[in-house]
Amino acid sequence: MTFVPRKRRVHSQCFRLTRTSSGALNLTLDDGRTFSEVQIIRAAPLSHPDRYLCFLDSTGQEICMADCIADLKDDDRLLAEQELRMRYLTTLITKVISVRREAATSYWETETNRGMREFVIQSSDETVRWTSEHRVVVVDVYGNRFEISNLTQLDRSSAQMVTENLT
Repeated sequence: MTFVPRKRRVHSQCFRLTRTSSGALNLTLDDGRTFSEVQIIRAAPLSHPDRYLCFLDSTGQEICMADCIADLKDDDRLLAEQELRMRYLTTLITKVISVRREAATSYWETETNRGMREFVIQSSDETVRWTSEHRVVVVDVYGNRFEISNLTQLDRSSAQMVTENLT
């Protein structure tokens, strides 16, 4: 695995992630440079969620990029996974109760891994992303992410409502 920090390549063994007592993430390169309040973002969050991780400094400038989270050292990988879970909280839809459409807006009532959820989405390529034939991620009007990981595992009525309203 390689990293590219501002025009210089660094191997994954050449840095360390640590969490401060306040919860912020720090990244220290082997040359001694330390970056505080580091953010980790996915360059391709829907198509490759465990690949192409960008490490950003506190001003949003790229420090380096990881090819694959699995290549990180164990402690660094755990911290990166925690950070990504907080940033990319996704609710899994297990059943669709109802969908009401008004023009390009739809109102959803669903059962999820976090209980009953109602949300509103605007139909567009930016809010509805089919990442495979059976997996879809939708982003509601408030930026919350909802996922159907496998359309074939939903009951027939739920799958039909998804197909009719998201394709």
